[in-house]
Amino acid sequence: MRSPTASVRLLRDLVAIPSVNPMGREDLPADMVGEQRVAEYVREALSRIGLDARLVGSAGRTSVIAEARAGPQAETLLVASHLDTVPVDGMEIDPFDPVIRDGRLYGRGSCDTKSGMAALLEALERVLARGTLKRNVIVVGESDEEYRSAGAYDVLADLGARKPDWAIATEPTGLRLIHAHKGVVHARVRAQGRACHSSDPTAGRNAIVLLARAILAIESSAQVFFERPHPDLGAATLSIGVVRGGQAPNIVPDEAWLWVDRRTLPGEPPEAVKRELEDVLARAGLSGEIVVDACREEKPPLGNAADSLAVEATRDALRTLELEAAPGTVAFGTDAGVFSREGIPSIVIGPGSIALAHTAKEFVPIDEVETMVRIFERLLER
Repeated sequence: MRSPTASVRLLRDLVAIPSVNPMGREDLPADMVGEQRVAEYVREALSRIGLDARLVGSAGRTSVIAEARAGPQAETLLVASHLDTVPVDGMEIDPFDPVIRDGRLYGRGSCDTKSGMAALLEALERVLARGTLKRNVIVVGESDEEYRSAGAYDVLADLGARKPDWAIATEPTGLRLIHAHKGVVHARVRAQGRACHSSDPTAGRNAIVLLARAILAIESSAQVFFERPHPDLGAATLSIGVVRGGQAPNIVPDEAWLWVDRRTLPGEPPEAVKRELEDVLARAGLSGEIVVDACREEKPPLGNAADSLAVEATRDALRTLELEAAPGTVAFGTDAGVFSREGIPSIVIGPGSIALAHTAKEFVPIDEVETMVRIFERLLER
């Protein structure tokens, strides 16, 4: 077996540092949660190649930023690879023991997305050593991508008016260039009833029954999405993922609620999703007893023209390596949507498969990590 390359050694180190995003949970071990330790590791790795890195964000939920400059007239590229991972419940391998087997590196975060950061660090080290940097590059390891993108917003606040010309988010795309994806909006719909003893249910108002009527109305409303598909992404989607309500079998419930997952298209603001749900409830005669009491955009949609600077530059790098260069789309959301919403044209590309992210045996093919190093080299030197 050949010795691991620098990017694989870096990836092993990154995977071995737990950086679980609690995602609102309070039952996770403290030594597993947060990005602080992995952000400090990345800062030290950047320091070894001559870059001054800084940490931003709140205690424990930390992002890292560094800048390498080719010159005042050079184009500026931001590369963001998130440092957090989803929790490790149900994993069938040791999540923080990065085993290499059959050309794959296993562990939580191996493909989503610590491999992107490892590839970037090796590529940057090579390019700086050769003195061939042609683009200014802002290296970003952001926190909280898996939940609410707080790290991406921390980074944007730190950069202020110094916006890059374009950006890459490293997510597992199998090295495919992604120029568009759907956004994610989560909405909570709450039914308010009146409690009473179940021996005489007519004395109350059953919130679960009300919510059931709302579920049918909301689910039926999704049919309209197929009448107005996006030319690249297809139709928006809607899914009811959580339903809760009731205290005991012998109590008519006074409250019940659900969460809607709405995948949005470019140009659809979260406010439109709230109005849409309220209109559905009104048409079903439920608006007096059921309300949309929360509606939050978790990830903005991404929509770049196929001839944008971000797409053309990445496509050129892929072509020089004789890799597939046609831009594609995905359904999942990324922080590229956050950067794009702030006026930074962005694309998504990285090693690994989204089908393996968050899984019980997450892994990344090592050859894809090493190919990603070469892609970054081309992007930084051209």
